[in-house]
Amino acid sequence: MWCLVLKITLLVHGDSDGVVSGALAYKFFMTKYKLHSIDVFFSHPAGLHADLKDFAKPGDIVFIADIALSELHLEELIKLFEIYSNKGELIYVDHHPEPINIKVKELPGTIVYDKCCSTSELTYRFFENQLGFEYSRIALYGAIGDYLDETVWVKEAMEKWDKRSIYFEAGVLSQGLEASRKMYDFKRHIVKHLSENRLPSSLSELLVRALIESINEEELRIWVKQNKQSMENIGYVIEPPGSLGRAANYAKTYTGKPVGLAASKHRNNYVMSLRAKRNIDLNKILRIITPKYHGTGGGHPFAAGARIPISYFREFLQTLNTTIGKYMET
Repeated sequence: MWCLVLKITLLVHGDSDGVVSGALAYKFFMTKYKLHSIDVFFSHPAGLHADLKDFAKPGDIVFIADIALSELHLEELIKLFEIYSNKGELIYVDHHPEPINIKVKELPGTIVYDKCCSTSELTYRFFENQLGFEYSRIALYGAIGDYLDETVWVKEAMEKWDKRSIYFEAGVLSQGLEASRKMYDFKRHIVKHLSENRLPSSLSELLVRALIESINEEELRIWVKQNKQSMENIGYVIEPPGSLGRAANYAKTYTGKPVGLAASKHRNNYVMSLRAKRNIDLNKILRIITPKYHGTGGGHPFAAGARIPISYFREFLQTLNTTIGKYMET
């Protein structure tokens, strides 16, 4: 007699917020269905449509967390959400600004969406009855790592823990993950480790990587200071020796421009991270202009990312510079 085998696939972003969300979901599904293991994959906005097709099948239970929806693949993603939710179960948890002209909550599947807070907080609150109080500290790590530690829930949850310990563990997780960007098997190990409600610092390799990353970040800061370039509205660096996000922030700081950008070549694209002053909406700007250059872009208003084919990069940079100037005039 044939027996139907339950398949659960987690697709999450590879930073603190995504990894913690994956760990909370991992614990929930492992407990609910009494499984031996769950497949975990790490994705990003530009690759979500392909990764969903490659790593999950219609009929599976699919959990997606902390991955913004890209305009470039939006129509295909909507169709995939409908197929996967109709034939199995699809849960999508996110907090990034919505794509232009769609309402995320109206997408097919179980949609947990709110810009209020981190995806870690949303995931914990969604599974809270099954996870229990003690997993709130895991969610706090993700919220802190995504700079979203001022919400009502975070403040209330933090009162039940030692604040110094929580921030230390969140720092270990964030720094350690930054030093493990493409080490996907190790990241899966971290997801499982956190799903057992264990401290990040108790994973020795993660702790060592976090310490090394802190030293590397200081070297990155000095490198950006020495290698920064400027346009009228953008301070930028190319191929920084470390985190693009942190390099973008230092580029903004050391050039005094309203937007900082760091870019690195990956295959046929430039992958970018951007940081902006509080009066600029990077998400809106990038979602409008990146499709014109066969790319993708978006994120949060003050912290976002983009991918642009190498051949269009300089033209894109000029358009971005001009667009930021016009945006600041309005």
